[in-house]
Amino acid sequence: MNKKYFALLVALIGIISLLSIQPGTSEAEETGEGKLVYVIPIEKEVERGLEAFLRRTTNEATTENADHIIFEINTPGGRVDAAGNIAEILQDLDITTTSFVTNRALSAGSYIALNTDNIFMKPQATMGASGVITGDGNAADMKAQSAWFASMKSAAESKGRDPIYALAMSDPDIDMPEYGAPEGEFLTLDPNSAVEIGYAEAIVNHRTELLNELELDKATIVEMETTISEEIARFLTNPVVVPILLSMASIGLIVELYSPGFGIPGSIGLLSLVLFFYGHIVAGLAGYEAVILLVLGLIAIVAEIFVPGGILGIVGIGAVIGSLLLSGNDIGQMAMSVGIALLLSIIVSAILFRRIGLNKGIFRHLILQDSTSTEKGYVSSVNRLDLIGLEGKSVTPLRPAGTAIFDEERLDVVSEGSFIQANVELKIVKTEGSRIVVREIK
Repeated sequence: MNKKYFALLVALIGIISLLSIQPGTSEAEETGEGKLVYVIPIEKEVERGLEAFLRRTTNEATTENADHIIFEINTPGGRVDAAGNIAEILQDLDITTTSFVTNRALSAGSYIALNTDNIFMKPQATMGASGVITGDGNAADMKAQSAWFASMKSAAESKGRDPIYALAMSDPDIDMPEYGAPEGEFLTLDPNSAVEIGYAEAIVNHRTELLNELELDKATIVEMETTISEEIARFLTNPVVVPILLSMASIGLIVELYSPGFGIPGSIGLLSLVLFFYGHIVAGLAGYEAVILLVLGLIAIVAEIFVPGGILGIVGIGAVIGSLLLSGNDIGQMAMSVGIALLLSIIVSAILFRRIGLNKGIFRHLILQDSTSTEKGYVSSVNRLDLIGLEGKSVTPLRPAGTAIFDEERLDVVSEGSFIQANVELKIVKTEGSRIVVREIK
């Protein structure tokens, strides 16, 4: 074969090889090889502690240039304000996001799922039932419900989903009997219904199957977990735990006032305060300005013991209450917790005062306990009733007080109000302690 034909053959083979390669569809890309996927759990109640955890983990995923974030959701719901902040975090991400509902995504959990790009569900999973309920178990007012309806609707629309189903999850007045939600009930979707209406991409049995569906089975997986401090913070910032902590703090410190020395009640009170602020600082709810205000308030209250007037005590109590209110995202919820703690403190104080009095604990150093009793050698003035009726003579003029002699005893006396000359006959008509009243004998 001459050189000319050999060159043509080589060129032909090269062209065929180039044509056989389709750009952008390599096997590495199809299986996700070289890609980075973060798996972040959304579990238990939705509250501010979870928000802090998701903010930290999504920031880390962004910093590490992750290609995909999978949120494994199993939550009964929780606080609307926390869910709103979490939704804002998700909407601001430039990374593709997927919700994997492993068991349930109810209430605020469904709202969080609707703010992600994809939704996959396990066969037994459910999503929906997103009505707004107050802390006492009743439906929220119309203003709060209207805002929630708008949030659910916009979350669905932002990811190209039909908003009518999101509204049916939050509004019981929407009638959807074909999906098991007649008028008066909230819509809750099973996996088949979710796929049918386009709310879920597919039903998968486990994470491996999910990664295959997303073509990420060869990707590098980074599983995020809550730290011990974040777990503690999530517990301590729970709306049920907060009033208990504040009540324990106030009651413990009050009981300590009636206890000798510094013991268990005071330690429990201080520990409860420390736990309250620790949880709220880790969750990002409280700043160090709240702690500084608390310390200044406690200093003012202690100073009130040594400085009379009451001003420092009032300022100190106000500073402590202010620091607690600053530490909560919901002022109303925090005010209710503080009110419960104050009420219990007043009740405990009243009981201790009646049972123990003010002769125990720190009060014994602040209140004078000594009295001038006869047992200690003190004798009060004697009411000398035996003098009534005695007759004598004034030694000095009575103006109206003066001196007189009765049975050779010199006594300080007073007249009934009139002026009496010296050397006038007198009669004792009344004695009141040391006061001896006399009358002129006409």
